[in-house]
Amino acid sequence: MSASRFATLIDGVIGREGGYSNHPSDKGGETMWGITIARARAAGYSGPMRAMPRDTAVEIYRLFYWTQPGFDRIDEVAPELAEKLLDIGVNMGTAVAGRFLQRALNHLNGRGSLYGDLVVDGIFGAMTRAALNSLIQRRGKELAVRVLLAVATAQQSVRYVEITETNPAQEDFAWGWQVNRVVGD
Repeated sequence: MSASRFATLIDGVIGREGGYSNHPSDKGGETMWGITIARARAAGYSGPMRAMPRDTAVEIYRLFYWTQPGFDRIDEVAPELAEKLLDIGVNMGTAVAGRFLQRALNHLNGRGSLYGDLVVDGIFGAMTRAALNSLIQRRGKELAVRVLLAVATAQQSVRYVEITETNPAQEDFAWGWQVNRVVGD
């Protein structure tokens, strides 16, 4: 992936996440550029959140939300899918994004005729990569990616509904989640 493509992806993430926030209903607490204080501290940033440089956020996104979960490897095969998983990972956690992909792949494997069921562990390992490649090879890249995007997005939407059902305070974010993350800009 080119540096300019990654910059464009992160510009989109930061555009959806915004600048500094400390909303009382946000379980992440203080955030800057969409990076929670807990993630910032884990990544070694020790300054005030309001002052966190954008470049620091970009590097946190690159390491923890792109490279570490393997979305960079998905980008080599299916850029649109990698972009969606990045967005889900930023908002729900990268393991959730990985599980959404694995569930989608299991759902589409023709009762095991295309590839075996995956363990839904949220890790983009060799088996998940092989299943993704097999689906693309057997169903055609364009259609396979479109269907995977639809199934992942459907799971994302349902998860937002479930979040608000179990924690009504999260309804403060429901409209924005659905508009900005599910339906798209």
